[in-house]
Amino acid sequence: MKYITCEKPGTFTLKDKEAPVPNPNEATLKIKRVGICGTDLHAYGGNQAFFKYPRILGHELAAEIIEIGSNEKGLKKGDKVVVMPYVSCNNCVACKTGKTNCCTNIKVLGVHTDGGMQEIITVPIDLLLPANNLSLEQMAIVEPLAIGAHALRRAQITKGETVAVIGCGPIGIGIMKLAQLQGAKVIAIDVNQQRLDYAKEKIGVDFIVKADEDAVAKVNKITNNDLATAVFDASGNKFALESGPNYMAHGGRYVLVGLSKGDLTFNHPAIHAKESTIMCSRNATLADFEYIIHVIDQFPIASFVTHTVPYTEMIANFDSWLKPETGVIKAMVTF
Repeated sequence: MKYITCEKPGTFTLKDKEAPVPNPNEATLKIKRVGICGTDLHAYGGNQAFFKYPRILGHELAAEIIEIGSNEKGLKKGDKVVVMPYVSCNNCVACKTGKTNCCTNIKVLGVHTDGGMQEIITVPIDLLLPANNLSLEQMAIVEPLAIGAHALRRAQITKGETVAVIGCGPIGIGIMKLAQLQGAKVIAIDVNQQRLDYAKEKIGVDFIVKADEDAVAKVNKITNNDLATAVFDASGNKFALESGPNYMAHGGRYVLVGLSKGDLTFNHPAIHAKESTIMCSRNATLADFEYIIHVIDQFPIASFVTHTVPYTEMIANFDSWLKPETGVIKAMVTF
């Protein structure tokens, strides 16, 4: 079977190996779609935290079961499934409190362990969600949308509040749309005008703000001098991450969804004056995946997936997906 490995930063190789043999309580899957996300781009660029090379990337997966034993979920050969790519220990302090998404021993497919950029993969059955009612493209974006759903749940968004989302990449766009579904008004903030236009025209956000020296003043004007009651960073950019509290109202919440590899610095008097709640949001839980499967029909999949190539052409195209001028939002690989 064919697979693609990231040998080191900047280098992919297409290789052959034997198909894997499932362990007890695992299913064998045929990979159908792999979404390319910021984690993959950063791994290729050499600036991904929690990462070692070589690694088979890919954790946004649409798959079909080709072998499975008796299971409580009633899954069978031929079923389409979404893969929740977070393998947790179910025994640590986080897992015991239901926070399997930040398990102390977590292994994320495509990050800590090999992922889905291969024709066939074996996965624990408890990570599979039935998805026969979804298209393959919908299935492959459940995971990034679930990350947005988890971030919104962390922030306890309420109907009618105004939220700001920094970064109009796939995760940020997901947060924006899901926040709208929960009744929030949304301000999109980005340096890229093309992506801001997408957020306005295709997602229907209420306001767009170019991330320049006047950005905070613009958000202040939009909110009648209140600023946003919840701010989400989905950029992972150090400068953007450190600037996030500037958009936040007094008594507000700041949620760090994007991940930077280094240290962050905040001005203590500024965040203290606002009695800021600063929280991180990592991965997602099974409940977040189930919620996304329930609402995904309300997401504009046709405009979101901008680039699709077969796996045999991925290596030749990957560099172009790093360039904003190519207009890429979500790239997808077919197997």
